[in-house]
Amino acid sequence: MEIPGYVQAVLEALEAAGHEAWCVGGCVRDALLGREPGDWDVTTSARPEETLAVFPTQGEPTGLKHGTVTVKTPGGPVEVTTYRIDGTYRDHRRPDSVIFTASLEADLSRRDFTVNAMAANLRGAFRDPFGGREDLRQGILRCVGDPDRRFQEDALRILRGLRFSASLGFSLEPGTAAALRRNRKLLGEVAPERIQVEFFKLLPGKAAAQVLRTYPEVFGVFWPELLAMVGFDQRNRHHCYDVWEHTLHALAAAPEDPVLRCTMLLHDVGKPASFTLDKQGVGHFYGHPAVSRELAEGMLRRLRCGTDFRETVVRLVEWHDRDIPRTDKAIRRALRILGEEDLRRLIQVKRADNRGQAPEYWGRQEELDKAESILDRLLAEDACFSLKQLAVKGGDLLALGLAGPAVGETLEALLERVIDGALPNERGALLKYVQRIRTAKGGKKGT
Repeated sequence: MEIPGYVQAVLEALEAAGHEAWCVGGCVRDALLGREPGDWDVTTSARPEETLAVFPTQGEPTGLKHGTVTVKTPGGPVEVTTYRIDGTYRDHRRPDSVIFTASLEADLSRRDFTVNAMAANLRGAFRDPFGGREDLRQGILRCVGDPDRRFQEDALRILRGLRFSASLGFSLEPGTAAALRRNRKLLGEVAPERIQVEFFKLLPGKAAAQVLRTYPEVFGVFWPELLAMVGFDQRNRHHCYDVWEHTLHALAAAPEDPVLRCTMLLHDVGKPASFTLDKQGVGHFYGHPAVSRELAEGMLRRLRCGTDFRETVVRLVEWHDRDIPRTDKAIRRALRILGEEDLRRLIQVKRADNRGQAPEYWGRQEELDKAESILDRLLAEDACFSLKQLAVKGGDLLALGLAGPAVGETLEALLERVIDGALPNERGALLKYVQRIRTAKGGKKGT
């Protein structure tokens, strides 16, 4: 495996000072898989104060209690942590204390999964006491040691395991999977912000749908609303799957983006509460987008999601089943309300939703192609769909004698007529229209 130069420099400095130093954890795993590691972690026999002595200007004591020093380098920060053995985990999240050790193997034994318990040094030496490389080859996630103990020490490992499964496409070893399920309720003791981070790293994974399909009861610990969808028969010819399976097929059909994947996961969460059966035995879900929107709002708030993310998802959930005619007027109106970015997202949501239905109804993709084509053309023509694009501004209306709220109201009215195609977005035509209306109303000030 190839270690970047800036990381090599950290390893070399530690070794030159008489200490052992190894790359460890996820960076080793990803490098062996041919993936670009997101960051590089180093473990060392050096005590924290010794690491700081090696890097007197670059080192920052970011976690001395747990033996961690962050070394600032031109290539990026490198976390350097002393070999350690963890003490008890009374809060099921972090050890109450750590004991520094001289043994690399002892340090590796405290880690979560075998594929994250491998180490490599500058000379190509490799330490893999728990068979992580073979598990990597077989695509298996296995806890280091007793899986119940690993999950009870740090309950967030439950979600981390499922996140690795989703992103890497690995399956959980049966004993690890059983322990994960047994200990799932411990997620209730993890801070919502931490669950949010892991969960939204999981959703874009290539195997996210399969992980959700296999472990719905785990995700139901923090989002119990999902469980009502599992096995819920839609009783409708448009759907060959139950609500949960439809949701997962739609999610898998969406781009690997957290906003879109979250939208697909929640777009039909209100269906079970909206279900009705007609006299012919056909199922309907009248008003389910509004119910889904309300549920999604609460679910995202519980995970402390950011405002922009939450508002975007609930907006797309609310709009996912709304028909937008394939006309210039309708697309301009949608642009006016949603903006280009969210309208493009909505088209992707509708595509994925359609792919989650019975294959004989996939013809709706052609209608979505038409909508996207109109959108592209309107944008290329610089079509007006916002006040900032309108050919007249507030100052133009003030010059005509309008004042107060009438200025904003008139601009909005002009934009509506331009969007509808009743007026061209030309300054002269718009001002002439305003003058004509004012004349008809008697030209009163402020009108």
